[in-house]
Amino acid sequence: MKTVINKLPGIALAFLIAIPAWIIGKAFPIVGSPVLGILFGMILAFWKRPDIFNKGIQYTSKKLLQYSIILLGFEMNLFNVFKVGKQTLVLMAFTLTATFLTAFFVGKALKINGNTKTLIGVGSCICGGSAIAATAPVINASDEEVAHSISTIFLFNVLAAFLFPLLGHLMGMTDTSFGLWAGTAVNDTSSVVAAGYSFSDAAGNLAVIVKLTRTLMIVPITLVLALYTSKKNTSESKGSYSIVKIFPWFVLGFIAASIINTFLPFSDNVSGFLAQTGKFVIVMAMAAIGLNTNIIKLVKSGFRPILLGLICWVVLSLTSLGVQHVISYF
Repeated sequence: MKTVINKLPGIALAFLIAIPAWIIGKAFPIVGSPVLGILFGMILAFWKRPDIFNKGIQYTSKKLLQYSIILLGFEMNLFNVFKVGKQTLVLMAFTLTATFLTAFFVGKALKINGNTKTLIGVGSCICGGSAIAATAPVINASDEEVAHSISTIFLFNVLAAFLFPLLGHLMGMTDTSFGLWAGTAVNDTSSVVAAGYSFSDAAGNLAVIVKLTRTLMIVPITLVLALYTSKKNTSESKGSYSIVKIFPWFVLGFIAASIINTFLPFSDNVSGFLAQTGKFVIVMAMAAIGLNTNIIKLVKSGFRPILLGLICWVVLSLTSLGVQHVISYF
């Protein structure tokens, strides 16, 4: 009980910061609540806060972040995976592979540290902030590494929401091709919605389904990264690793929530409330991360992550278009 009480002040602070971030983010979905949460947290990081807040802030940025991913599973309906069909799954396989390889090799050339380039790669090819939130605890990313990645992904979310509909019309894309493109090449759900429905209602409907299906890639990616990180740490310390210790158990919760939402008679109101609660907790976690981030240091070293994010975004977009073009011949 004493441990819980010690964490309450920090959790409450993150909660209070998340409220205005959530409200403003809902009013301006292109910006998004997680970005505002981390920004407000970074502004308050200049305040020399009492130590009483630290344990709760740390708990919110680590453990509550993992629990929030479980709640996101209630947004998933596994039948949508079958709706989008084999074509979309093939498209996702190519875009994920191309983006990850780009993040790895270009990130290495730019001398960006491993965690930051991994988070930018995951955020670009899966689902923006949610993917970064799921991956960060698995690879033991620091708060500043998460802040770098979230801010980079945010920039290209905003650009995509404005540029994609314009480019889609210039290229004469159909509703289906644009929906597939936006669903696979735009990072965050809010930007997918903005870009898809700006093009047409049909394109928006397809883009959202494709985007949510893409979110399921969190599961295999986090498992692979957990194994890789554990083996790397083990080899460096010359010890042995335990699958039980390194397994990202919250991913099983995400899968369970997805299965429950798909097969049990859950009302849309209940599942929607749980998913929205998960998203709010992510905003709390981002606020906590912002509270532990040095904004001056972030700005000074911010150019290279942004360049990596730009290159990943271009590769992702072009791969999606190219694979669609090839598939159309079969």
